[in-house]
Amino acid sequence: MERWIVYAILSMLFAGITSVLAKFGLQNIHPDLGLGIRTSVIFALIMAVNLYGGKYHDVSLLTKKQFILLICSGITTTLSWLFYYRAMKDGLVSYVASIDKASIVITLLLSFWLLDEPVTPKIILGGSLIMAGMFVLVWK
Repeated sequence: MERWIVYAILSMLFAGITSVLAKFGLQNIHPDLGLGIRTSVIFALIMAVNLYGGKYHDVSLLTKKQFILLICSGITTTLSWLFYYRAMKDGLVSYVASIDKASIVITLLLSFWLLDEPVTPKIILGGSLIMAGMFVLVWK
């Protein structure tokens, strides 16, 4: 199995665990505070990984465009997490997480349009099933 597939599976597992842990952690506090605590831990751990691994020498390889795109990615991540935590505070984790994962469809569309990634029947079917599942959940 290719390394990136292993990483993707591990990401999926930890993301699933994350939502349940966060729901428990948000019980008596505002979701923005919970997100602030989570983000502080993430920042500290990622700084340690980069310092320990000597990754900071790559900073000199960054172009201005890459730097701006990474900043924009940070902004969109922040907005996504703010709304995710607010939804999770009041909603059912199983619903919120499922709806959130429909973002895969947005990612697919943008990857076809902006990254010229191939559109295949398998990807179209998978994306359609994800959207169908989200509609089943939100249908009243």
